[in-house]
Amino acid sequence: MDFRPELVISESFQFLVVAALFFQSLLYKVVSIRMRSWLPWVAGLGVAVNLFCLNTQGTMFYGSYQVDQLSQYFKVIVALGFFFASLNATRQPTLPHEKRYDYFLFMALSAWGLMLMASAVELITIYLALELSSYSLYAILPLRSKDRQAAEAGIKYILFGAVATALALYGFSYILATQHTSYLATLAIYTWTWADSPLAVVGLVLFLGGMLYKLALFPFHFWAPDVYQGASNETAAFVATLPKLGAMVVLIRLGALLTPGLEITHLLAILAAVSMTWGNLGALAQRDVKRLLGYSTVAHAGYMIMGLMPGNAEGLAAAGFYALVYVLMNLTCFWVLSRVAADGRNLYLEDLNGLHRRSPAMALALAVGAFALVGLPPTGGFMGKLFLFTAAWGHGYDWLVIVAALNAAISIYYYLNLVRHAYTQDQPGREPAAQPEPRFSAFWAGALALLLLFLGVLPGPAFNLALRAGEALLKLGG
Repeated sequence: MDFRPELVISESFQFLVVAALFFQSLLYKVVSIRMRSWLPWVAGLGVAVNLFCLNTQGTMFYGSYQVDQLSQYFKVIVALGFFFASLNATRQPTLPHEKRYDYFLFMALSAWGLMLMASAVELITIYLALELSSYSLYAILPLRSKDRQAAEAGIKYILFGAVATALALYGFSYILATQHTSYLATLAIYTWTWADSPLAVVGLVLFLGGMLYKLALFPFHFWAPDVYQGASNETAAFVATLPKLGAMVVLIRLGALLTPGLEITHLLAILAAVSMTWGNLGALAQRDVKRLLGYSTVAHAGYMIMGLMPGNAEGLAAAGFYALVYVLMNLTCFWVLSRVAADGRNLYLEDLNGLHRRSPAMALALAVGAFALVGLPPTGGFMGKLFLFTAAWGHGYDWLVIVAALNAAISIYYYLNLVRHAYTQDQPGREPAAQPEPRFSAFWAGALALLLLFLGVLPGPAFNLALRAGEALLKLGG
């Protein structure tokens, strides 16, 4: 079996440990400028290695760690998201210079934990990988030039995370007591109905709470807008994207236990509908762009949960495809925010006024990201929503598809409001002059936008990978 994807990231953070310990040495002072930007290219190497290992199969650690098509598909997305998130963070104005290696160390450690979570097929292994990725985020959230809001964001994330962890462990105890196993493949053969095994149902709901917290699904969503607002723009970009991948891969694996009509499935459908509505209505009132994207995350968590409703490979594939698109959509928007706010401040809608004159490439990338978040063609967001709606329709959850479509219509206002400020509003009192576009910023903004357009025009390759992973998962569960 091939573990090269995990090894690429693990070797990078091992090197970062050494660099962080000896940052005062003469070697650090001489080569720090060259070394601080190598991590994104290690992540880029991870993308290539993951693509090469897509068809790898195998297990280890007594069957608790499994490399399969689903795990490798999500590891590609984690590596891709880690590449763009770390590339974005290399030019971070609010990060103290002496903390750079520590920051990237914990960022790499979190990404490694998410890769481990993608292959975890046993509940305690899932929990340990979840905590590994979460504890790393606890350390980097407050790193924003002694900003009080950043400290507050870190405390809120820790407190909510502690509650979610307690719920997950409490639920695990119920599952183990009633089903006498913690392996997902064995749990898949049991019946998960309230009539047959009420304690197991309660335990699974509680364990799911830990995953729903990472996904920011209602009612585990309250931390998201505050944490996004308090963290630095670059840290918020990481927190808003990659942890959702870990939650989704676990939910997809657990989704193989569920079928339409179960009490748990009904509960998830209700939470998805409320999450979409709450998130979109909350976003309508926001002026801080990061808080707006925080409520947007709550809404999109509801969309992703829709893929679990049908209980078939198409639904799981739609959820996996939408997870990829979600990461790219949000990274595109956060890339623009990080570049526009060159001093690291939080941006309000009015700060985007005249962006098409000041920075045409950033304005165009923001427009593509916003159109994708709405779900307009020809972006990947449109195809992602289409796959989700098609998969859920006709399996007893038509009402959820209608709710999702209505919420997509509501979201048009605040997403296109970003574009309206960037293209139709000018800064009062002065004509914003066009500025030379940094090639670094423009190139990668264009790359993100092109990826979103490519997934909208040719979604087949990515969706088919997710579909094969879903079919293999259900076959194994069956």
